[in-house]
Amino acid sequence: MSVFKKIIKDKVSLISLGVLIFLYLGAIFAPFFSPYPYDEEDVEYIWAPPAKIHFFDFKRRIFFRPFVYAYRYKIDEYYQRHYYEDKSKIYPIKFFVRGFKYKILGIIPCDLHLFGADTKIYLFGADGKGRDLFSRILYGARVSLSIGIIASLISFSLGLIIGGISGYFGGRIDNIIMRIVEMFMMIPSFYLLLALRASFPPDLTSTQIYFLIVIILSFIGWAQIARIIRGMALSLRERDYVYA
Repeated sequence: MSVFKKIIKDKVSLISLGVLIFLYLGAIFAPFFSPYPYDEEDVEYIWAPPAKIHFFDFKRRIFFRPFVYAYRYKIDEYYQRHYYEDKSKIYPIKFFVRGFKYKILGIIPCDLHLFGADTKIYLFGADGKGRDLFSRILYGARVSLSIGIIASLISFSLGLIIGGISGYFGGRIDNIIMRIVEMFMMIPSFYLLLALRASFPPDLTSTQIYFLIVIILSFIGWAQIARIIRGMALSLRERDYVYA
C-alpha cells in the first residue's frame, strides 16, 4: 500500500501510470478502438495521408461536429498519387458504430467499434498496401507491451528460485550458482540476444518468433535478480527469528 501512496503523491508517477494504463487498455481492446481490421487491404488508398478531422464548415453552417471529407487522388506524369480532400460532401464521424466482427478478450463475440464514418478515415494514414496504420499500431501494441510483462515475470521467477536456493543453502552450492550467474552477467546482453536468436532456424512463424523473443529476454535479465535475491536470503538467514 505504501508504494501506491507514493505514486499518488508523486504527480509524475501518477501521470506515467495513467499513460501506461491507457496504452494497455488500447492494446487489450484493440478491436474496439480500431475502425478496420489490421490486415484489411485497399489498393485505392495506398500511402493515404492521415485524415484531417474538421469541426467547422461555414458553407453548410456546421460547427463543433467532427467530420471528414472523402479521399481523392491525382496521378502525375511520374505515376505518383497526390491525395486531396473532396469537399463536395461531408462525412460525420460516428461513435459506437457497427463494423467487422471480433471477440472481446477472445471470448465474447462483438462488432461494436468506438468510431467510424461512411468513408475511409485513417487517423495515422495508410501503408503501402492500403492498411490502416492506426489499427495496426493498436494490434502491434499487444505484442510489444506483453513481451515486457511476460519476460519480466519469467526473469523474476528464475531469479527468485535460483537466488533463493543459493542464499538458503550457501556454501559450495552458493559458489557454483554465483559463478554461473557471473558468467551470464559478463556477456553483453545485446550480443547474447543476437547469439540466442541466431541459434534458431530462420523459417519460423510470427508466433514462434514472439515466444522466442520472450524467452531470450528472460534469459538476459534473470542473473541480476538472482544476485539481489541471494543477498536478501543471506541477510535473512542471520536474523534472530530464523535461528529461533
